Amino acid sequence: MESKATRRLQAIRNHITSAAGDLPSLLQTNQTAGEFYSEQGYSVVLPEKLQTGKWNVYRAATSPLKLVSRYPDHPDIGTLHDNFVYASETFRDYKYLGTRIRADGTVGEYTWTTYGEAATARTAIGSGLVAHGIPKGSCIGIYFINRPEWLIVDHACSAYSYVSVPLYDTLGPDAVKYIVNHASAEAIFCVPQTLHSLLSFLSEIPSVRLIVVVGGLDELMPSLPSSTGVKVVSFSQLITQGSSNHYPFCPPKPEDVATICYTSGTTGTPKGAVLSHGNLIANAAGGSISIKFYPSDIYISYLPLAHIYERFNQIMVAYYGGSVGFYQGDSLKLLDDIAVLRPTVFCSVPRLYNRVYDGIINAVKSSGGLKEKLFNAAYNAKRQALLKGKNASPMWDRLVFDKIKAKLGGRVRFMVSGASPLSADVMDFLRVCFGCPVMEGYGMTESSCVITSMSENDITSGHVGSPNPACEVKLVDVPEMNYTSDDQPYPRGEICVRGPIVFQGYYKDEVQTREVIDDEGWLHTGDIGLWLSGGRLKIIDRKKNIFKLAQGEYIAPEKIENVYTKCKFVAQCFVYGDSFNSSLVAIVCVDPDMLKAWAAKEGIKFESLEQLCNDPRARTAVLADMDAVGKEAKLRGFEFAKSITLVAEPFTMDNGLLTPTFKIKRPQAKAYFAKAIADMYDEVAASESSGRRVL
Repeated sequence: MESKATRRLQAIRNHITSAAGDLPSLLQTNQTAGEFYSEQGYSVVLPEKLQTGKWNVYRAATSPLKLVSRYPDHPDIGTLHDNFVYASETFRDYKYLGTRIRADGTVGEYTWTTYGEAATARTAIGSGLVAHGIPKGSCIGIYFINRPEWLIVDHACSAYSYVSVPLYDTLGPDAVKYIVNHASAEAIFCVPQTLHSLLSFLSEIPSVRLIVVVGGLDELMPSLPSSTGVKVVSFSQLITQGSSNHYPFCPPKPEDVATICYTSGTTGTPKGAVLSHGNLIANAAGGSISIKFYPSDIYISYLPLAHIYERFNQIMVAYYGGSVGFYQGDSLKLLDDIAVLRPTVFCSVPRLYNRVYDGIINAVKSSGGLKEKLFNAAYNAKRQALLKGKNASPMWDRLVFDKIKAKLGGRVRFMVSGASPLSADVMDFLRVCFGCPVMEGYGMTESSCVITSMSENDITSGHVGSPNPACEVKLVDVPEMNYTSDDQPYPRGEICVRGPIVFQGYYKDEVQTREVIDDEGWLHTGDIGLWLSGGRLKIIDRKKNIFKLAQGEYIAPEKIENVYTKCKFVAQCFVYGDSFNSSLVAIVCVDPDMLKAWAAKEGIKFESLEQLCNDPRARTAVLADMDAVGKEAKLRGFEFAKSITLVAEPFTMDNGLLTPTFKIKRPQAKAYFAKAIADMYDEVAASESSGRRVL
């Protein structure tokens, strides 16, 4: 019998058809969130609660009726262990893990471990841990940068129901000590460089029973007194022990914890985000609907495996049977590794893409004359063709762009950007120069990685796409920042996400868990977004770092910093303000090449970059350019920096000013630049009393 809902839907369809002609209806039945959903291009919109009648929940148009939690083609894969068992059985003889570093430490061509060989090593490592008495469910620390052994250890943890705990090589000994103790890690895999650090505070990490050294010589393994209760063995020794006495797998369940990812954060001690096997598989399964890898794909691994972005990429590559080539560990030699590996898939962060963009632009400008005109003609012709959805003449690639493509090996078929916003200009530039889709995604550790991502066939820019099919997204009003879901023309608010990708909570921290996950299961990200037409999300602000100026105006410094970094002189920027002052000041890490070029053009002589940074003429020029960029971005009057200090030293993890995900540590930056900040506010006060502008 025909239901009331079906009759009502038919009546609406008939009304739309009679009023608008023979157009396809945008209303369809939905079994999971009310009776209807409305299509909006790449997303569909549903009512969160039928009682309110508010249509504010967005899902992927590719899966509107049900949130994805398993691979559509392989619903039997529910854990990371299942994922790798499938990969190692299906692609047993395919190349999997590649490295250029030989046993003696020299660098050569890539040598490869197959999926089958990696599976054998996985079983040996897991069996070795069991033989050393490490019980099921224990936390296992991984304390070294990307290399094949990292993934083998992670696969061993999954197969024997251990919990992997990445230890950032850049976190420093205090944070590592904190994480090891907080997670009660019983075993740590390290390299000779990090072994020394661990031994220096061994008595302060009492939970540790076993240290495994990757890349260390057996005869150089230190022998610790039995009173310490800690054994130190080499990776090869552990493989030998495990190989001689295999233990059966102890497969995890989807709801079991797979990893605890400690986020460095910009304040306080690290927080441990607990991610289950089900969380990670759901995110990868959602990603598999929009992004396809192939066994022929080659991926370069250099983004930190301690971060969820790279972990997600590795799950996807293994599922599709692709090959992973590791960089040699030196970011300055990354392009050399890429030239040898010639990857087909390239994932990176805006910081590197911006460097690629700046490098090409500067090279074109310095070439001048005919070469510069040729590049501009090629770029404009190809860009216009892309905007029209057409293929440009292959002549432009042969004349200009093939040389640029060769910088990344010449075979990259798609590029992905994540971790922070990529400017629309840079994205369009990459699409033209590299002749492949460039997609941007948005996510966080607490969502197991991807929340939204662009579609491969979407040629627009300036947004982060539509929801992952494994989650639903809504925007929540932030009245103190004047963002509401009723804003026109685009709804705005704090981005909240719900679904099988949402993490289990912060380890041993119920208070902070409740601060980010509400009673209805929504994860509050702290990011501000708006819905563009077509159901695409744009990140516009950050909620957590807002502060008030003396006159009561709210400031979101990260938004202003993102504007100022578009200034040609600005490499990095730290905007500061507080409730005791009515204006902002900024610390500007300069782009040395641009500032030196300006000085040469102006005839300004200098002996060092530091001297140039202290020159009032340089400050005036940089501030003027920042003002121009700010006006173009329509910053409000109180959002402009009234005084700046130029510095030559970059903000880095080494000097404690950046997190491993390249976010500014604001309290640390405030302390580091305390004198400069005080001096700038003294200048502002003096200029206001005299009625002049600060240099």
